[in-house]
Amino acid sequence: MELDMDWVMGAQANTSAIERRVKSLPGRRSVKKDYQAAWMLKAITMIDLTTLSGDDTPGRVRRLCAKARQPVRADILEALGMEGITTGAVCVYHEMVETAVAALEGTGIPVAAVSTGFPAGLSPYHLRVAEIGESVKAGASEIDIVISRRHVLTGNWQALYNEMRDFRAACGDAHVKAILATGELGSLRNVARASLVCMMAGADFIKTSTGKEAVNATLPVSLVMMRAIRDYHARTGFRVGYKPAGGISKAKDAVTYLTLLKDELGDRWLSPDLFRFGASSLLGDLERQLEHHVTGNYSASYRHAIG
Repeated sequence: MELDMDWVMGAQANTSAIERRVKSLPGRRSVKKDYQAAWMLKAITMIDLTTLSGDDTPGRVRRLCAKARQPVRADILEALGMEGITTGAVCVYHEMVETAVAALEGTGIPVAAVSTGFPAGLSPYHLRVAEIGESVKAGASEIDIVISRRHVLTGNWQALYNEMRDFRAACGDAHVKAILATGELGSLRNVARASLVCMMAGADFIKTSTGKEAVNATLPVSLVMMRAIRDYHARTGFRVGYKPAGGISKAKDAVTYLTLLKDELGDRWLSPDLFRFGASSLLGDLERQLEHHVTGNYSASYRHAIG
C-alpha cells in the first residue's frame, strides 16, 4: 500500500501503560505441567535456529541443520506422545546459504539469510539490494533485512518506506523480515511508527533486533509491535508476522512471549508462518525443560548442544 503519513504520525506509545501491561504477565499467565510442555513444544516449531558468528563453518551449519531436523531427542518426544517436529527455519549469513539448503533438502525447513549489510545496514545501497538477490539465487526462501536506523531517528519516513519497498521487490517470492533494531530507535513511539511504515512497504514480518545491539527483544517493544500488527490487520486485512530476536534464551521467557502473542493477536499467530523466535541457545533450554518434564531430573546443558 502507499505510505499513509496521517496513520504513521498518529501512532503513539504510552510507555508507563505499556510497562504496566507487561510487568505482571509472567506471574498472571504462568502455565504448569502438561500445558507448559505443550507450549514449549509449540515454541520449538517457531524457532529460527540461528548461527551468525564470524567463525561459522560449513560443518557448524550442517550440525545446526541436523538439530533443526530433529530438535528434540526421539525418546523425549516418544514419552510425550509426539511425532517428529522441526524448527521453523535455519538462519545464516549469505555465505552459508547453499550449505544450509543442501543440508535441509527434502525437509521443508526454510533457510533464512540475513542481508542488506547486516547488522549495521550501512554498506552501499546498491550492494545491499544486490545481496538480497544473491541470497535468493543461492536458495534462501526468507530474507532478514536491516533498515537504516537513521531514517527513523530523523523522522524521514518516506526514505524508510522507499528503502523497504526496494528490499521487498528484490526479494521476489521470498518472504522478507524487516529488522528494526529497536534498541537503537530511541523510543517506543519510533518503534510503532517504523513498524507501520515497514508493513505498508510490504514486509511479511517485522523483527525486533539483529541480536547484536546492546538491547534486543523486550516485552514492552513486543507489545508495541504486536499492537501495530493488530492495527494493520484490522485496517487492511493483511496478516504480518512477528519475530522477537536476541536475548531470549530460557524456556519460561519463550512461554511468556507466546502468551503475550495469544493475548494480543490471537491463536492464528501461534504458527510458524506468522511468528518466529530468533534464537540460538533457546532450543537447548527448551529441550532440557522437556527432559525434566518427562524424567523429573534436570540434565546438564551440554547434553543439549546445538552446534
